Amino acid sequence: MHDCVVVGAGPAGLTAAIYLARFRREVRVIDAGASRAARIPLSHNHPGFPDGVRGKTLLARMRRQAERYGAVIEAGHVEDLAGAGEGFRLTTAEGEIAARTVLLATGVADIEPELPGLEAAVAKGLIRICPICDGYETIGTRVGVIGRDGHAAREAIFLTTYAAETALIHVGRAEDLPAAQRAELAAAGVEVIEAPVASVALDHRRISAVCFGPDAPRRFDSLYSAFGVAPRTRLALKAGATADDSGRLVVGEHQETSVPGLYAAGDVVRGLNQISTAAGEGAIAATDIHNRLRGAGQEP
Repeated sequence: MHDCVVVGAGPAGLTAAIYLARFRREVRVIDAGASRAARIPLSHNHPGFPDGVRGKTLLARMRRQAERYGAVIEAGHVEDLAGAGEGFRLTTAEGEIAARTVLLATGVADIEPELPGLEAAVAKGLIRICPICDGYETIGTRVGVIGRDGHAAREAIFLTTYAAETALIHVGRAEDLPAAQRAELAAAGVEVIEAPVASVALDHRRISAVCFGPDAPRRFDSLYSAFGVAPRTRLALKAGATADDSGRLVVGEHQETSVPGLYAAGDVVRGLNQISTAAGEGAIAATDIHNRLRGAGQEP
């Protein structure tokens, strides 16, 4: 039986794996290859990388570090999670895995607009999803925020700290943007565009044309997608864990869910969707798992 199975190999899951391996715990990581961090073209706000670091590069380094200390990391999908005796049973396509504890670092899935060439544009940094991460890089530029509710409006206002011009491309219903919020946007100098996006043309440096109908092209240096996220909580909820009104998992101060021995860290938990906070939560969870096992007489 494994001391811990970590589901997810993003910053939270890999940090936990590093800590658990160095605690001399038998830890196994199941990687579905779905970490949001892998999509980051260049992160400039992660400490220790003054010239920035690619998301895939950071994940590869963390993976090597975990494996160096004995963590086992394998590709796969966990199809089912259930309590079993004093631990858990995880089911994958290859069979069942028994674990004393489980850490869910399953993250979230971005709700994305239907735009042509989306992945290529994200890879170039022309379509962005995190203004906290890279708002600084929009200083002095023209930015469009596309969304359908108050979340997009708040992002547009946030970006006025940086961008020379900010526009909200509202593709939702008119009533989804109430008068009070429209007044806030106007006060912040955010133009509101209410028309469907007909087409998007990309070049190497900008979103060269976002067209709203046949004769009204608009050009932006970058475009933010602000449709929100869908937390990946299926396994946790099936195992009996509690989620909050936003769909994120509820955890205590040591990242334990409402199910004893079942932990969660990273974007699947309410908080900042940031690499640094995810890593911190992974470290907290791993340390509590180690201490929990020691308290139960399970020494490494």
